Amino acid sequence: MEATSTESRILDVLEEDAQASYAEIAERADVSKPTVRKYIRQMESEGVIVGYSADVDPKKLSETSIALVGLDVASERYVEATRELKALDAVESLYTSSGDHMLMAEVRASDGDALGEVIAETLLSIDGITAAHPSFLQERLK
Repeated sequence: MEATSTESRILDVLEEDAQASYAEIAERADVSKPTVRKYIRQMESEGVIVGYSADVDPKKLSETSIALVGLDVASERYVEATRELKALDAVESLYTSSGDHMLMAEVRASDGDALGEVIAETLLSIDGITAAHPSFLQERLK
């Protein structure tokens, strides 16, 4: 689906504030509340909007460590490895990537040691995962 200017404005508001009410979205996107409701329902049903989330500052989480982990995957095991990664509670989100790694995973654990264990003992034990390259998040700047 191609985004119209109305859809783009509504999505811009939602990306800035996923908790915005229909009234707030309508005001900021310069459309009516029924229009907001219609477009959001349509975009949800078409899979454009796949969920709502909170942005988290990892530095403020006293009991959670977060890493973005670049994963290299053997092409013949890609589907199976991806399925296993998606099933892990520690994997908050998983993306395909056109960069240095085939997949990028947002991994969370109680602390840095636990996060290292998840990467070393869980992610790297999945058949087909050939390498994991973590970047531990420290402070959210924006």
